[in-house]
Amino acid sequence: MAKEIAIGKRAKISEAQQYMLLAVLVASLFLGVAISLIMHFVKQIEFNIKVIEEQEKSIVSYSNVIKTVGVCKKPEGEIYSLGELEKCNPDNIELSQIPNTLRSNILEKTASNEALNSVPKEDDSTNCIDPETTKNYTYSQLMENYREAQSKGSEELKEASQLIKSCSALRVIPDALPAFKNEEALMASIDMLYRIADQEPESLRTTQDSSASTLGSNLNTITVNVAVKADSKVTMNVLKNLEHSIRQIDVQRATIEWKDDDNLELSAQAAAYYTTVSTIMETKKTIKAEGK
Repeated sequence: MAKEIAIGKRAKISEAQQYMLLAVLVASLFLGVAISLIMHFVKQIEFNIKVIEEQEKSIVSYSNVIKTVGVCKKPEGEIYSLGELEKCNPDNIELSQIPNTLRSNILEKTASNEALNSVPKEDDSTNCIDPETTKNYTYSQLMENYREAQSKGSEELKEASQLIKSCSALRVIPDALPAFKNEEALMASIDMLYRIADQEPESLRTTQDSSASTLGSNLNTITVNVAVKADSKVTMNVLKNLEHSIRQIDVQRATIEWKDDDNLELSAQAAAYYTTVSTIMETKKTIKAEGK
């Protein structure tokens, strides 16, 4: 009888131990899962913080470009909000709203040049003719119309801005330093310089070779051979036109001979320049959670 009671107690103790071991195993399982989930969430939070920091850097960079150029008026804070960018209208901005920007500096310096302001554009378009004077608008007149439109409304201001773009004689000339090798455009430019001097080119051709320029790391040269056979006045006018051309043309070597008919025969080799093609591309940055 006592033996049976002892065996029953031992069985109950063993069963209790099994339940306790099972409870410890379940608790350990839940604790391990909880620790794993906590570590996972911590890594997710760290990763999201890295992404947000990189996004902030990109936003600041874009905002600085917009502020430097003067595309939109200055933001209320350090960077542009989504609402400010949606309301941004480059055609409806006063210079006072974009001080010390590339856009305002160019326009202010242009507006202060009386010689440039007094030159009208040669355009027969009805929109570019002042009805009072029946002559083409000068830049100063267009700017005066623009200032008057600022107090009228956004539509009038937009029309005045468009009038400046289409009727102003002032233009940015990209051919002054082309972004690629364009021999046809160079030949046309030099041919025009000859004709301004009332002379047709005796000979005008480019060489096949082009090389990097020593003037800058981003410059390349086109070598062109020119020849003139005319009186001294015409020859000097051609050289002056080459010198005063808006496109940089450097005469590297030249030979001038007097002829029996009082003409000068000029044979020269010159160099024109163009830049290496530059491509602006958006970059992508991969952010890894492990920081590798």
